[in-house]
Amino acid sequence: MTHTQKRIIINKIVMTLSTLSALIGIGFLFWILAILIFNGMDALSWTIFSQEGAPPGYEESGLKHALIGQLMIVGVATLFGVPLGILAGTYLSEYGQKSHLAETIRDISDIMMSAPSIVIGAFVYAIVVTPMGHFSGWAGSIALIIILLPIILRTTDDMLQLVPSTLREAAFALGAPKYKVIMQVVYRGAKAGILTGILLGVARVAGETAPLLFTSFNDNFLSTDMTDPMASLTVTMYNYATSPYEDWQKIGWAAAFILSMFILSLNIIGRLLLFKKKGR
Repeated sequence: MTHTQKRIIINKIVMTLSTLSALIGIGFLFWILAILIFNGMDALSWTIFSQEGAPPGYEESGLKHALIGQLMIVGVATLFGVPLGILAGTYLSEYGQKSHLAETIRDISDIMMSAPSIVIGAFVYAIVVTPMGHFSGWAGSIALIIILLPIILRTTDDMLQLVPSTLREAAFALGAPKYKVIMQVVYRGAKAGILTGILLGVARVAGETAPLLFTSFNDNFLSTDMTDPMASLTVTMYNYATSPYEDWQKIGWAAAFILSMFILSLNIIGRLLLFKKKGR
């Protein structure tokens, strides 16, 4: 057997194993989605969206409190985390560039993105919840901001660096100040990538449970006061799915379906925007 024939055989073996591994992974993914859709769709009803939580055995029990709480906590985190992340990423790309400070911030951001979310939850519990003396929706939002910030920062930094420097130089040659070059040239060239990063970042924090257990805790009734413990869809899903009551477990499946479809939709939209940008 020649060396070329050996390489061809090895290549076929590796390709076969890689294909089988991919198919196994995809198979598990579709298996999970199928079970989630089957159980979640069966549990969905108008009551899920119109009623608050109720004790086990009550038919008029829903997720209204958790849906509103989730929207408020994630909404506040997005409202503060996205602008801060974009501004920080802009500094790294346009001002800090390859400086020692900028490289240090990039390294810290990479570490923060890989940090377990439960550690961030414990950190916020120590610096916010303990001094306040109680759980709160604000503490939950702060934990999600800490998770979201490095994702937006690194995405913005990377996307802005992909904008050709010749576009900046052309704008400077026309006499445009730096802030106008960034706003009207650089941001426009990177808007699809930045928007994709925002969607993926929001999808990431919207599915977090561990940090909210330490911060916003949970409440089985509707509350819009961010200074008090607040219900969230993720924690409610966890509590209901692990309860011994069959009706609560059914509502837990509905919560899992709603949350999964929301996160899946954000990820698909983000990927479509990214592919659209690459296609151009």
